[in-house]
Amino acid sequence: MSDARALDRTAHALVAEPLRSLSDYLDAGGMAGLGAARLVGPSAVIDEIDHAGVRGRGGAGFPTGRKWRSLRAAIGPDDAGFVVVNAAEGEPGTFKDRALLRRNPFLVLEGALIAAAVLDVGRIVVATKGRYEQEVGLLRQAIAELAEAGLSDGISVEVVEGPDHYLFGEETALLEVIEGEDPLPRNLAPYDYGLFTTSPQLGWSAGEDQSPTGSSVESANPALVNNVETYAHVALVLRHGAEWYRSMGTEQSPGPTIVTITGDVATPVVAEIALGARLGEVVEELAGGVLDGGSVKAVLSGVSNPVLLGDRLHTPITYEHLADAGGGLGSAGFIVFDDRRNMVDVAYQVLRFLHVESCGQCNPCKTGTASIATVLEDLVWGTASSSAIAELQRSVQTVTDASRCYLPRQAQLLVTSLLQRFPDDVEERLRAPGDPHLVLPKLVDLVDGTVVTDPSLAYKRPDWSYAETPVWLSPR
Repeated sequence: MSDARALDRTAHALVAEPLRSLSDYLDAGGMAGLGAARLVGPSAVIDEIDHAGVRGRGGAGFPTGRKWRSLRAAIGPDDAGFVVVNAAEGEPGTFKDRALLRRNPFLVLEGALIAAAVLDVGRIVVATKGRYEQEVGLLRQAIAELAEAGLSDGISVEVVEGPDHYLFGEETALLEVIEGEDPLPRNLAPYDYGLFTTSPQLGWSAGEDQSPTGSSVESANPALVNNVETYAHVALVLRHGAEWYRSMGTEQSPGPTIVTITGDVATPVVAEIALGARLGEVVEELAGGVLDGGSVKAVLSGVSNPVLLGDRLHTPITYEHLADAGGGLGSAGFIVFDDRRNMVDVAYQVLRFLHVESCGQCNPCKTGTASIATVLEDLVWGTASSSAIAELQRSVQTVTDASRCYLPRQAQLLVTSLLQRFPDDVEERLRAPGDPHLVLPKLVDLVDGTVVTDPSLAYKRPDWSYAETPVWLSPR
């Protein structure tokens, strides 16, 4: 297969006209994937997902078939297994999951029902943020229609609403929220320690026994956690087949994906494309190119990957090509910065966000991100000392010590790439102040090219409370 494909905007999951009633969804071929899954059985379903090459669309890109096979093996006779839909989208620059839930909620639920059939579990939990009122309403309506039509096959499907914290999207922290706790990442993975377990996990108390036998045997209750878009892809693969899926994308990154393009572009957009299209082509054709005829200086894929240089726009949008180019696909939320931007200003906003959203369980993460963000804040305000860069380098080296989740690694990747790829921007900030009020696109809404960002971001404190005035890390 060639490294790059022509831009294919055919709608598969992100349909042009919303399918918000069960009758409309059935008329469009909906539930055919679930019917096929129940007909061929669990092993054949996983084999088809494997053959299709479906990879998780939450950011890590882990092979979905491998994950499902592991969960199927992990669920024992005394376990109450769970299927969990991670709909707690919160990556800056990303709006794909909410767009998908608004247009095609039944497709996501069909994928989750397929997972429940494969794993032989009786409970599905969709975890999302309480502030996403439109998506919550559509999900509950769709769940009710499926149950009334008898298509849930007796499987319990519920929506759990959680807080507007970044770590809610981390899969183990998401399980904590479902259990009624704060989004604090765990040490053990969901397949080792799932939901409402009856055995304590390194300091956590055991939950109420929800095993099918009600026995006193310690139960891990493994949970399958996949992203909204991943479940949608599974339903499409079971409806159309693995070969159809592989007709798009590349050998290592097959299928379609939903991208979000924001930042210094003419028309911010959420759109579905086939993987393999070149990044520059997507920015130009879908988002109208850079504002005011400028050029692209850098691109961030959310805040989970290193900065990608503007001269890498020829790179195909795949897991492998973006990694080789020094960036990453992540959740395909591309934030574009033009040549007027100083990347130190950008890095400050990202590090401030990561520091505030760090939960504090791992001290090197909370204190390390604080040190990095404070130095960047001083650079942006023009108050940094001559030792600022040395301080940054020291903090970056230790921020990941003893970490439970990926957040401190994100900080490390971003700052390291900044120092290596934009030394002139760093030098400029040592000489003159920048823009401390640059807006990081934590998206509240994105409709018809209009972006609404979260105004509360600047008011959030590192302890997750909110101030009445913007919060700075040093006195200003």
